[in-house]
Amino acid sequence: MRDATPEQTPETVHLADYAPVPVTVTHLDVSFQLDPKATRVSSRLTCKRQGPGEMVLNGEGLKTLSVTLDGVPLDADRHTLGDRTLTLHDAPDEFLLETVVEIAPADNKALSGLYMSNGMYCTQCEAEGFRRITWMLDRPDVMATYDVAIDSDLPVLLSNGNERAAGVWHDPWPKPTYLFALVAGDLVATSDSFTTMEGKDVALNVWVRPGDEDRTAYALDALKRSMAWDEEVYGRAYDLSVFNIVAVDDFNMGAMENKGLNVFNSRYVLASPETATDADYANIERIVAHEYFHNWTGNRITCRDWFQLCLKEGLTVFRDEQFSQDQRGYAVQRIGDVMNLRARQFREDAGPLAHPVRPESFVEINNFYTATVYEKGAEVIGMLRTLIGAEAWDQGVALYFERHDGEACTIEDWLAVFEEAAERDLTQFKLWYSQAGTPRVRVTEHFSDGLYRIDLAQSVPPTPGQPDKQPMVIPLAFGLLDREGNEIRPTEVRELTTAGDSLTFDLAEKPVLSILRGFSAPVILEFDRPDADRLTLLAHDTDAFSRWEAGRVLAKDRLMRAISEDAEFDAGWLDAVATLAQDDNAEPAFRALALALPSEDDLAQSLHEAGIVPDPDRIHLTRRAAQMAVAERLANALPDLRAAMATPGAYSPAAEDAGKRALSASLLKLQTMRDGGAAARRVYDTADNMTDRMAAFACLLDVGDPDVAAQFEADWSHDRLVMDKWFMAQVAHATPVDAVGVAERLTKRADFDPSNPNRFRALIGGLTTGNPAGFHRADGSGYAFVTDWLLRLDPSNPQTAARMSTAFDSWRRYDADRQALVREQLDRMAAADPSRDLAEMVARMRAA
Repeated sequence: MRDATPEQTPETVHLADYAPVPVTVTHLDVSFQLDPKATRVSSRLTCKRQGPGEMVLNGEGLKTLSVTLDGVPLDADRHTLGDRTLTLHDAPDEFLLETVVEIAPADNKALSGLYMSNGMYCTQCEAEGFRRITWMLDRPDVMATYDVAIDSDLPVLLSNGNERAAGVWHDPWPKPTYLFALVAGDLVATSDSFTTMEGKDVALNVWVRPGDEDRTAYALDALKRSMAWDEEVYGRAYDLSVFNIVAVDDFNMGAMENKGLNVFNSRYVLASPETATDADYANIERIVAHEYFHNWTGNRITCRDWFQLCLKEGLTVFRDEQFSQDQRGYAVQRIGDVMNLRARQFREDAGPLAHPVRPESFVEINNFYTATVYEKGAEVIGMLRTLIGAEAWDQGVALYFERHDGEACTIEDWLAVFEEAAERDLTQFKLWYSQAGTPRVRVTEHFSDGLYRIDLAQSVPPTPGQPDKQPMVIPLAFGLLDREGNEIRPTEVRELTTAGDSLTFDLAEKPVLSILRGFSAPVILEFDRPDADRLTLLAHDTDAFSRWEAGRVLAKDRLMRAISEDAEFDAGWLDAVATLAQDDNAEPAFRALALALPSEDDLAQSLHEAGIVPDPDRIHLTRRAAQMAVAERLANALPDLRAAMATPGAYSPAAEDAGKRALSASLLKLQTMRDGGAAARRVYDTADNMTDRMAAFACLLDVGDPDVAAQFEADWSHDRLVMDKWFMAQVAHATPVDAVGVAERLTKRADFDPSNPNRFRALIGGLTTGNPAGFHRADGSGYAFVTDWLLRLDPSNPQTAARMSTAFDSWRRYDADRQALVREQLDRMAAADPSRDLAEMVARMRAA
């Protein structure tokens, strides 16, 4: 996998071209003399030949001071030193390669490799950041053991593995470069311990800046629960004597699973009732679990090459989803996961950035850390478990760990163990990894003379580079209800493996079909059916996902008709929503989800698929009108419903209380639409937790409260993470006409630091994701504003700029004038000599 030099056109890397390295590295001794401007890195690589060819090491931005082989300086004819490669000619079968380089962490604003965050040294090496530290084979199939020595006067010096002495670390488990980590700084730890099922005592530490240690308890508790869960469910015990987590303010990702030293974005570690919302707590719990679970699914067994990224990420997302379902309740968690998948991955599949779960090629690997690789990758694994059954799944996973521990693997390795365990050919199932796009399943019902037939037809739409698709294996979980809502046929799973199929049943009357229960496959269901059937499912379905889905489809149908035909919101739908909102037998969290209308982006995509050009302003106004209609229908009940959701006693982030607060927030939004913010002001002034305070803050911003933004700032200007919420909320809850102006004003503040990814994402994302009508203003000011900031950020942090550029991926949905305005901005970015990261994204979107 070669990297392009600055003088070259970026190369496209292809899966088909994979080849193992001719010379590998089995052990790495590396020492650091830390200095902000001149860190010296001395490396000694234990090398071994495994095939013919030259050894080509990766490096980027390195000042090379020396290169020696077996202690002898290399002659000029024995090596070639380029900008991004160090090539050894005629390397022996076994040797020691030593290099000394100098780097400047303080100047590294890309936050990749070794960099500084407010005086702290930290690393981010996935995917290809290690080459910014020293010369090495920077690819995942080169797995080596490490010894690390850190020389600095800073009090805390951390790296992977077990600590042998102050600043001296040994990691006995072979790992690729992307899992290397180093942290040095003035830090304090919240500590605990965990005893594994093998009887080993493990020291646990969460390292933060002084003053933040009172907000680490939940992350530490989540870590302990994750360790216990992985032992109980997967039989996986931890394998070092210490597990460290470090919170870093400046971080491009959410967190990183480096072996034994997880580096986290601070927002996914720090939490207290006063500063963090219920959503923050849930994210901390899930992300801590995700990174810990990587210890086996990603670290002990890694991916052979970056095309196999879904093998570690999709599998680990699936595992963290299982964990969260166990911690917070299956139904609500599953619905939330599906909402996230549809909002992010279905959108990706429907546009110019569509790609398979395992891509065939890339220019910049950082651009494939996507919802398709992560979330759709997890759905594919969930389908595999559904298809072969829990027992065969457990056997296959155990075989995978046994057979491939310590190896760098492929999707083929993964599927082979399940073919063996289940005694089943998974060749067709493998298409889920190679075919892009969201399959569509058309359902048609027929009933005559006691015979009920379900006709199923599947299709996979064309995507960039893949115009024609083969039929997929689609597990469809379904059940049948009678007209009174009683279940007459419990859940079973049928596999759709051809373009079309039928199911038949002998029944006295036409049933109500509940299909795609539990969202058994990541597909779009096309099913024209009477409202009466959906109302029956909404009221009675025993599958919580299908019950919620029935309500979502009813709401979307009403909204789309109102947008396209000026239709009124009918009393039958409003009565059904009101009944569910007041259903004491349903979990409050479920009721909150059921009250949420389809998003503006979801409606825009659905209108586009129906052949209607979406108008962002009309979508926004119609959605507000629907919320008002629901608010009017529930008007008399709102105060009592909210009162019933009170959570007396001390704040707890546990699922039950969080669900009550979620429903209370949904009801408060409706109440605000009627009372102009009177109830929200009372909540804001008396709230003892950030969840309730943020809910009220959003409501008051919606009604244009003139004082609340300044009041919030006065209370929280000292807290960087809380102020991120403040930045985002003001843009997201501005009127569409004012949104760009609000965003522009906020960028002029001294505390808007675009070099901090959290602050940049909060403000720009507040517009692109939080305020679609504002972003898509007809005058194009939203497009120009976002482009301005992407071009400002790109030279220093191309990863974040490229990821935020996906705001433009749906541009072909809209009217010709908006398309021309977006095209102008895409052309502008393409002409600005962007980074490789941004250039690839822009090129793919322009090609749409």
